[in-house]
Amino acid sequence: AQHTSTNFCFTFVLGPTRKMPPTASVMDFFQLFVPDHVLKNMVVQTNMYAKKYQERFGSDDAWVDVTLTEMKAFLGYMISTSIHHCESVLSIWSSGFYSNKSIALIMTQTRFEKILKYFHIVAFRSSQTTHGLYKIQPFLDSLQNGFDSTFRPSQTQVLHEPLIDEDPIFIATCTERELRKRKKRKFSLWVRQCSSTGFICQIYVHLKEGSGADGLDALKNKPQLHSMVAKSLCQNASGKNYIIFTGPSITSLNLFEEFEKQEIYCCGLLSSRKSDCTGLPPSMLNNPDAPQSRGQYRIKMKGNMSLICWYNKGHFRFLTNAYSPVQQGVIIKRKSGEIPCPLAVEAFAAHLSYICKYDDKYSKYFISHKPNKTWQQVFWFAVSIAINNAYILYKMSDAYHVTRYSRAQFSERLIKELLGLEDTSPSH
Repeated sequence: AQHTSTNFCFTFVLGPTRKMPPTASVMDFFQLFVPDHVLKNMVVQTNMYAKKYQERFGSDDAWVDVTLTEMKAFLGYMISTSIHHCESVLSIWSSGFYSNKSIALIMTQTRFEKILKYFHIVAFRSSQTTHGLYKIQPFLDSLQNGFDSTFRPSQTQVLHEPLIDEDPIFIATCTERELRKRKKRKFSLWVRQCSSTGFICQIYVHLKEGSGADGLDALKNKPQLHSMVAKSLCQNASGKNYIIFTGPSITSLNLFEEFEKQEIYCCGLLSSRKSDCTGLPPSMLNNPDAPQSRGQYRIKMKGNMSLICWYNKGHFRFLTNAYSPVQQGVIIKRKSGEIPCPLAVEAFAAHLSYICKYDDKYSKYFISHKPNKTWQQVFWFAVSIAINNAYILYKMSDAYHVTRYSRAQFSERLIKELLGLEDTSPSH
């Protein structure tokens, strides 16, 4: 544990909260987050929605109620787009490059399209909901329960927006017209992520439009919006002496002081342009006139909070109450060797580089199917995050020593188990 100016201790043991047997299947790990009762609810709601839809728009003779087996297969087909980044999930049944004969036979394309048409998690709007995400909220809540109950994160965590943008290779091959046709996402997705394993502990979805307190008005005031995001992401984190790393849009003295009362400590990069600098000494926000050499820094303190201005080919400012400013660290650069810096700066750089590695490794396994409806986009992103988390738990379990799947093999295996192509009992 870090010894800091606040001398707090951290007593939780990092890692999975339950021991999975060495024989656990990939499906068992996935179902820690998406258990059968959640899938059964999708079946019920989809059938209810199909019924309601047909009462309104005329009957659909080709429709029969969906079953749990079909719902699992439906998910399996969608998840397959996270490994083979095809533009449309329907390519599976085509004769083109992305066709997949081995799984296409489980369900006909016509049947798949019917399920896709009626697929729902909440079929009816209840009278109380004004919330834009009501069609998916129960799923997000049960996912959150799964994240909370299966894993204890490390003391250090990061708040950020993960990379969930389109496949860059695909973008490069797009024509202008196709790019214009793609609608902008109407939501932003933020996470609180364990910085030593990459496990995502909490998801927060912010809808970019709509009236009400969370709507466009909030967006006009970015720092306010971002501190609201940060508070939502840390609502389960108080009293645990976590250290949270934040980017410039979230870092602010008010937020850090508020968090400190809840025993959440912070270390954030500060930018005079993007951050809310209320309450910070202006002298520290302006660059000094005298030329600086790399590794030089100035510090101003107020209680446990220190504001650090560090120079390395430019001025970098950090606000922290988690590290003592007198403790030294170093940043190691390939060419210039070691550059001295306060420990807070070294810690920040290390955790940020970890998250970049995580993004490189895992963001390419997001489901690439692009629905038009916002709630469905959020749903597939959430499922993708659940699979990444399942893989992280799998790698920390005894089952990994038995099978040693790579991230891609893990998805391949999950798809087969969802489609019922593999006997999930460990016979191999």
